[in-house]
Amino acid sequence: MQVEAREEIWPLKETFRISRGERCETEVVVVTIRDGEHVGRGECVPIRRYNQSTDSVLAQIGSINREKSLNRQSSEKLLPAGAARNALDCAFWDLEAKKSGKRAWELANIPMQPEVATSFTISLDSPAKMAAAAKANSSAPTLKLKLNGEDVDLARVEAVRAAAPAARLLIDANESWLPNHYEKIVPALKKLGVALIEQPFPAGADEVLKTLEHSVPVCADESCHTRADLASLRNRYDVINVKLDKTGGLTEALQLCASARELGFKLFIGCMVGTSLSMAPARVLASVADYVDLDGPLLLARDREASLPYENGRIGIPSRDLWG
Repeated sequence: MQVEAREEIWPLKETFRISRGERCETEVVVVTIRDGEHVGRGECVPIRRYNQSTDSVLAQIGSINREKSLNRQSSEKLLPAGAARNALDCAFWDLEAKKSGKRAWELANIPMQPEVATSFTISLDSPAKMAAAAKANSSAPTLKLKLNGEDVDLARVEAVRAAAPAARLLIDANESWLPNHYEKIVPALKKLGVALIEQPFPAGADEVLKTLEHSVPVCADESCHTRADLASLRNRYDVINVKLDKTGGLTEALQLCASARELGFKLFIGCMVGTSLSMAPARVLASVADYVDLDGPLLLARDREASLPYENGRIGIPSRDLWG
């Protein structure tokens, strides 16, 4: 078994801004596993929020790639949940699919929908510029708006709603709000038809959600990584955002989704800004989700030659050349 990992840098179409900062490119790590006959690939996006970098991810993978019995199950024990394990896990899923002659979703026993709708993310900016971005992407059935807790947040949403009156609107605060901002803005957001508010408060400071009205469903992102987090999220959140770069791959993500459903949570399948190779494993989960945000490749200046099919806000099935 040969495991290789490398860094890749992909430029974005435009500067991407959230409450924590901005970027004009995305850095990913691609893992390739060869068994002598078949090749499996996986991609991860190191998350700065959790002190990850391409260097740290490459070091983690390098620390275990000489393990004689390295496989999908052992990598769960050798690496913590996070980006490095995600790339390995997804590469093993791809390899298993190639060896078996089946598709990855068949191995996972997931009914794959021919296509699913995805939201398109509107980067944090002035109300006018966010409205212009919404108008330019009017074919997207769902728009996800990045906010940052400023007084102008409501004006941003109002401007986008005027520009895209038929779109389903989701809000992502990326941990930037305070409780008084939440109480002030949420009634107005409900009137504007906002369908979801994602991670309004910092992880670890979200207990206040137990006491606040949820007239708009609230989704946990930074507060939810793996099944171990679910117990503390009850009575705080209505929805959980499952990202493979948080769970450490498709293996844990499948179990997280099943456990979350049992506890009554709705499912949001999200992503970091990556290529179609990052999105393809998450596309499996999207078939059984309530909300889907797998628009990473749409934010890139270019995608991989073998890429996911996107059309009018909907995603098709990944080809064998891409993954799984």
